Parts: sequence; C-alpha cells; structure tokens
Amino acid sequence: MFLDLLMVFIGYFVGSIPFSYIFPALKGVDVRKIGSGNVGGTNALRASGSVVGALSMLADILKVFVIVVVARAIGLDSFWMYFTGIAAVVGHDYPVYLKFVGGKGVAGSLGFVFAVVPLMGLEFIGLWLLLTIVTEYVSLSSMVGFLALVLTAVILRWWNLSFVLLILTVLIVYRHHSNIRRLVSGKENKTDVVKALKGLFNVGGDTK
Repeated sequence: MFLDLLMVFIGYFVGSIPFSYIFPALKGVDVRKIGSGNVGGTNALRASGSVVGALSMLADILKVFVIVVVARAIGLDSFWMYFTGIAAVVGHDYPVYLKFVGGKGVAGSLGFVFAVVPLMGLEFIGLWLLLTIVTEYVSLSSMVGFLALVLTAVILRWWNLSFVLLILTVLIVYRHHSNIRRLVSGKENKTDVVKALKGLFNVGGDTK
C-alpha cells in the first residue's frame, strides 16, 4: 500500500512538470501572457512556433506515459496504475510548480492511453488529425477524440478502462469550458495543423 500511494504522489509531481511553460520560456516567451494564456502544447505552438510546440506536446505526453509504465513495471496492479496516471494528468492540469495553473489535460491523458493501450493512442491521433484539419478547432477535436476512446472501450467491454477514460474525458471537457463557450459563440481560435506540420519539418512553414 505504501508503494502504491508513493507512486500516486510521485505521479502528481511528475505530471506537474510544466514542459509547455519551460520550453517556450527558454526562448524568452511566457505562454501565460500570450494567446489563450493556457500552459499547454497548443498555446506553446502559437506562442513559440512549431518546433517548440511539438517538443512541449511530446514532453507532456511522455511524462505521463513514463510514470504509468514505471508503475506497471514495479508491479502495481491496474487500479493503482490507473490511479497513478490520473494523478499525473491532474498534476498537468493543476501543477504545484505554477500555483496550480496548468494545461487542459489532453497531452497528459494521451500519454496515459499510449502507456495502457497504444492502439487507442493511434486511434486518437488519427481522429484528432482528421478533425483538426477539417475544422481547425484543436479543442473540439480533442474532446471528440477522447469521447471516441470512451466509446471504443465500452464497445470492447473494457469496463475499468472505460471508467478511467470517462474520468479523464470529463476532466478534459471541464478544462475546456472557456473553449466550449467560444465554440458556441463562433469565437474559438483556429489552428492550421497542416501549416504547423510544415513548420515542424521546415517546409515553407513557421520558422519560429
């Protein structure tokens, strides 16, 4: 029990590492004062360019992925492994290092999914890319993508995972409450993901 609780505790503090704040800050950019002010990969991309944005997203994914993989490797059962992952995502959303003002949980939750069921992670990325290219709304694509994962888990009758994914999805939707209001009013920020990908590979795109 001590090890289980210790991993949950560690999970929160690892999840709290604000890579989407750290990487832009290395370029002298404070994402909290630019764009949406959100400490997340999308805002890091808008504020600092494709490369920094991609690194921020990847690091936010990996921090949760790694802590869940470690929890499984040291023998935690599925309940405590899931709990550790949830704690890491909560840390991402409410990081102790930034006075509990963090991201919206999408990258962290995706890291959890890749650690538990990698194919579902690929499902999310495929759907997210398709929806983001079509709508240019990252927030909408993220919420719909995780709702799809919950549905997939239910169809497969993975009840425990369904419940955990539902918790993460509810948290994601809650953290996107301001985006939902902007979506309804038609004022939500758009992101050209194709342009961002071109910038990432330096193909006539963003070179920040």
